[in-house]
Amino acid sequence: MEWIADPSIWAGLVTLIVIELVLGIDNLVFIAILAEKLPPGQRDRARITGLILAMIMRLLLLASISWLVTLTKPLFSVQALSFSARDLIMLFGGFFLLFKATMELNERLEGKDSANPTQRKGAKFWAVVAQIVVLDAIFSLDSVITAVGMVDHLAVMMAAVVIAISLMLLASKSLTRFVNNHPTIVILCLSFLLMIGFSLVAEGFGFHIPKGYLYAAIGFSVMIEALNQLAIFNRRRFLSANHTLRQRTTEAVMRLISGKKEDAELDAETAAMLADHDDSQIFNPQERRMIERVLNLNQRTVSSIMTSRHDIEHIDLNAPEAEIRALLEKNQHTRLVVTGENEQEDLLGVVHVIDLLQQSLRGEPLNLRALIRQPLVFPETLPLLPALEQFRNARTHFAFVVDEFGSVEGIVTLSDVMETIAGNLPNEVEEIDARHDIQKNPDGSWTANGHMPLEDLVQYVPLPLDENGNTIRLPDY
Repeated sequence: MEWIADPSIWAGLVTLIVIELVLGIDNLVFIAILAEKLPPGQRDRARITGLILAMIMRLLLLASISWLVTLTKPLFSVQALSFSARDLIMLFGGFFLLFKATMELNERLEGKDSANPTQRKGAKFWAVVAQIVVLDAIFSLDSVITAVGMVDHLAVMMAAVVIAISLMLLASKSLTRFVNNHPTIVILCLSFLLMIGFSLVAEGFGFHIPKGYLYAAIGFSVMIEALNQLAIFNRRRFLSANHTLRQRTTEAVMRLISGKKEDAELDAETAAMLADHDDSQIFNPQERRMIERVLNLNQRTVSSIMTSRHDIEHIDLNAPEAEIRALLEKNQHTRLVVTGENEQEDLLGVVHVIDLLQQSLRGEPLNLRALIRQPLVFPETLPLLPALEQFRNARTHFAFVVDEFGSVEGIVTLSDVMETIAGNLPNEVEEIDARHDIQKNPDGSWTANGHMPLEDLVQYVPLPLDENGNTIRLPDY
């Protein structure tokens, strides 16, 4: 046991651990790529199973060093080339690695892996594990032969293998997630495996390629990819600082449906698809505007679509019956806002016109007080999506909009929200110049109603909006 106190033994152990880690990275990368074919619930199990099998295989090979030495003895010769069992294993492993790496590259470059979601679901666990075992045998043989050539003590070699595999198990999940989340890194790793497969084939035929050449090429490629990932990270940070994720998603969808092939921010796959279609065949202008309105729905507040209290048609609670009937004759709405003594401030509720009609048909005197209903009350900063949900839950289509002090600023209805999505929906008695109308003049100018929200106007005329959201309607601009 004197070797335990020998510093050279510990130095050899550390060196061997590092070498085992370096030689095991390519094995781990291929395990990550193969495990991705499995359903998410089985990927961790396949990854752990593959690494544990690699450790067991290396320990068994180390335990049979005497047999391992015989693998280097020539079995037969073909002209000037002599082949040992190790050479045959290297040839088989190299060709297998070239085949698998080429197939994986073809799937990703041709888009088969992402275009066919059933392919990944169909992958069998033990079929993937079997491929991992074959790769383990190939990489383990090379790793064990390296260990035998460096250290004389079996315990040191086994300890190095166990420690290296344990470290790989700890780092494998993060590395696997990182590799699979970055398609360019997957392509890079598969290219590395092609290089390694080629070197194994060359070594099987007796042509030794110094590992330093491979590691130099891999290191240079990793450095270039690191710069590429840094550029992507900086671009994402720049976009996040200028636009929220929601805004960037909306802009990306709008660029896609508008068919703008010249936009540099479109990815190559999307640009290629758009190049095969005429712009007018993708989405018509009405569909584009409607989709854009839906995507921006939660960014608009009820105050941007409400009818101002100064434009509300109302009736006094104590109005005589003749005045009520006169208002009903010219009224175009299904509801009337009832006010108290202060018409501008004291909004008591709403009365449905049909309730007044039923009251009149029963021969009863018109009594506004008995028919008043309380509408919903929305703060002026409420986004339209929660407002739509409140309309749905309350089963009412009318709401007062109040400011921070509780004063009524206007009214909003479910129809107003729907017009925000579908555009103006005039009825048969509504005037042509409805509040959301906009027309383009022959000279290229635009004529817009003053009540038109700026969010609607900018869909036709490019105008810079107030970033603080203080500008809501055209007269405020």
